[in-house]
Amino acid sequence: MKTIAITIDDETLDRIARISGRGTERVRNRSLLIRDAVKDYVSRLERAAEDEREATVVRRHRARLSRQASAAVKAQGKP
Repeated sequence: MKTIAITIDDETLDRIARISGRGTERVRNRSLLIRDAVKDYVSRLERAAEDEREATVVRRHRARLSRQASAAVKAQGKP
């Protein structure tokens, strides 16, 4: 683990201070709270990027996927 220096505005730091010091251990420790928040944010960004990549693939192959889905539905209806 590395130590870094960041700049946080006073309002955000006050909000962190209000949250830290109470609740579970994951909330009591200010550094841990900030690390967890950053991890969650980075995970959301990564998921959003992956969702966009998948949406691009679906848009690119929309017609073929539609034909395949129609064929699969028809095949299910046959005995």
